[in-house]
Amino acid sequence: MQAGPIHEALSPLKWMIGKWRSVSADGFYPTIQPFSFCEEISFTSVGQPILNYSSLSWHPVKQSPMHLESGFLRIKPGTNDVSFMVAHNFGLTTLEEGMTYIINSSVAGNVLQMKSTNIGRMSFGKEPRVLEIIRCYKLVEEGKLEHTLQMATSNTPLCQHLRVVYEKC
Repeated sequence: MQAGPIHEALSPLKWMIGKWRSVSADGFYPTIQPFSFCEEISFTSVGQPILNYSSLSWHPVKQSPMHLESGFLRIKPGTNDVSFMVAHNFGLTTLEEGMTYIINSSVAGNVLQMKSTNIGRMSFGKEPRVLEIIRCYKLVEEGKLEHTLQMATSNTPLCQHLRVVYEKC
């Protein structure tokens, strides 16, 4: 679908709109070996107070797909309150809510912070269960976008799982 006009309610999120490709992407968790990956994400507008979201990650050497996500980032018009609905290709759905804000007045400093309010999974999903997600997108120096994701499972308390730095394509 073609990108459309940007709804005025999306003003607090304009800094996220576009296609972003990782310059560094690392995963870690207490139950697995640390790993690196490549990822491309996009946030596009179709004229509603919603951004369409897609993510594709792949192995940096084999080039094989690793993880797919798609969803919608919605803003409550007239506020900085957001809701992020994401479907993951391994059978997980998350609803994350939070807000976007600016931590300083420079170009860098825009932040979107969200926490899961609802997590669903398919009946035959593999254990352990994901119990909580905290996600943060932050515009950092040189116009790069940083994404961190913390996760808790039925076996592991909340801890950092992913850190990705992107540049705009």
